[in-house]
Amino acid sequence: MRRFWVKTIGTAAIAGALALALGGCGGMPSAKTGEKSWSAPPAMALKTDKNYEAVFDTTEGKFIVNLLKDTAPKTVNNFVFLSRQGFYENVVFHRIMKSFMIQTGDPTGTGMGGPGYTIEDELKTTYKYEPGIVAMAKSQQKNSGGSQFFICTGPDCANLNKQPDYTIFGQVTSGMDVVQKIAATPVKQDARGEPSLPMKEVKINKIEIQEK
Repeated sequence: MRRFWVKTIGTAAIAGALALALGGCGGMPSAKTGEKSWSAPPAMALKTDKNYEAVFDTTEGKFIVNLLKDTAPKTVNNFVFLSRQGFYENVVFHRIMKSFMIQTGDPTGTGMGGPGYTIEDELKTTYKYEPGIVAMAKSQQKNSGGSQFFICTGPDCANLNKQPDYTIFGQVTSGMDVVQKIAATPVKQDARGEPSLPMKEVKINKIEIQEK
């Protein structure tokens, strides 16, 4: 297992460790028996004449994310695949920093899990890291994202624009008040001393993908 990071420069202590199981690249996914894990990323299945939205149903309410398939097609395809497979059902927001972001996408709830494979970075975009932007978490190495992602919630997220290493693949278009409610969840210090460990469980009930 490798240690993975989403970092920024700000007043808060930012050093969030993630780890993903590394797998193959390219080809069709092959699920392991009894596990939501695959040996490779999914084949491209997005429809060119459709736009995609993700409706998040969480324990704090619902919000909608516009998926940016034109600038991050591989990442959106991966997210759509995992969502339709039920990968994100009952997954918690395991890292919350109100002035920075809320992070989720790990079915183990520890910050150490992933889908069994990694995907390529897609960093060419006109979008900036700001409240409402959804981006992939990854390690310090290139092309190391998988299933974990974060939603920007406060001014500290803008510091990521100094080194845009995280693929932006979505933007909250409705329900930002719910996102901010999640960001306001009380936290305590984690094992590294970062004040980001939620003191109550906040989770994704399910994600519905809509084609338009």
